[in-house]
Amino acid sequence: VRALCYGCQLAGGALAGPQVPPSGLPGSLLAVSAQLSACRTALRLFDDFAMLGYSCGYGLGPKDEDVLVRGLSVLCNLANQLYYPCEHVAWAADAGIVRVGSQKWWTLSTALWASSLLLGILRSLRILFQLRRKLRQHKCSTSPPPSRREVKARVKAEVLSILADLADLSNAIHWLPPGFLWAGRFPLWLVGLLGTVSSLIGIYQASRGGNSEAV
Repeated sequence: VRALCYGCQLAGGALAGPQVPPSGLPGSLLAVSAQLSACRTALRLFDDFAMLGYSCGYGLGPKDEDVLVRGLSVLCNLANQLYYPCEHVAWAADAGIVRVGSQKWWTLSTALWASSLLLGILRSLRILFQLRRKLRQHKCSTSPPPSRREVKARVKAEVLSILADLADLSNAIHWLPPGFLWAGRFPLWLVGLLGTVSSLIGIYQASRGGNSEAV
């Protein structure tokens, strides 16, 4: 659904060009994208407990994991946990369920999402640093080849995660209030392109089923 949503936005934005408002096929594609985005927002109303279960399951992280990685993971989980109720309030305000201004809640939820993505990038960079050190150690030792293959596979997985998070972070900043970095400056097709790239990376990673050797 996410890939289709951003794919329609990419195609609609590219076909529309400077036409405002878009009409014909571009307008229809952008309308489909908007409806799918609303669908995703509604579906996220049910994600709070799943996220809470994941956060509680991770806790402060395994004892044998790097302290910095654990700290970044806990902060990332916290940002994700706070994101959902903020977005729910914004959605409820737009739907007329609660009488509050929705814009500040949309901004807060987007800022939390951006924070989560940034923390995820930093965590992946830290893991890459550790994996690179492991590869250097393997070169100086007699470690069996499968061990090196597993490390290289995880390096590839972390690089893909960074690329996906960078694409989403670019869009998150675009959706923040104008005046902050490049907020509000992306054309529709670029937002669609970044979201499509991130979605396809996510589909690719999910298709590997978490098997690091297959990534």
